[in-house]
Order: sequence, then structure tokens, then C-alpha cells
Amino acid sequence: MKRQGLWAKLSLVAVCLTTTATFSGCQTNIGGQTLPSAYYLRDDVQFFPAGPEFLLPKQVQAIESYNAQRAGLADDLN
Repeated sequence: MKRQGLWAKLSLVAVCLTTTATFSGCQTNIGGQTLPSAYYLRDDVQFFPAGPEFLLPKQVQAIESYNAQRAGLADDLN
């Protein structure tokens, strides 16, 4: 009876290890980079050019013009 329980546990562990190895993929860590597969050298390189440092210039311009208009209106009322 104990032998059947041992074999059941061992077969469950084997199935779990096989499933984990199958679905985990192949990754390696070289020089601080996590590389997705052994074929990374054949992958095409994607280049994203640098954008502007400040991402909201139109918003700042709108706020400044609003504040200038408010200041102008405040001067006209006084």
C-alpha cells in the first residue's frame, strides 16, 4: 500500500516537472540581459527614436495663455 502511494507521488512530481519544463520556455541570462531564446541573434532589431524630453508642451502653452488672459482681464477690471 505504501509503495503505491510512493509511485503515485513520484508520477505526480514527474508530470508537474514535465508540464513546468514544457510551458516555461527557454530563457538565458547573459551579460545582465534576459534573452528570450537561442535565436535572439536572428531577430530583427527594433529602433525607437528619442522623443521630446517634455511631453506636454501644448498644455503648458495653453495654461500660460490662460494665465496671461486672466492677468490681462484682471488689469482691465481694476
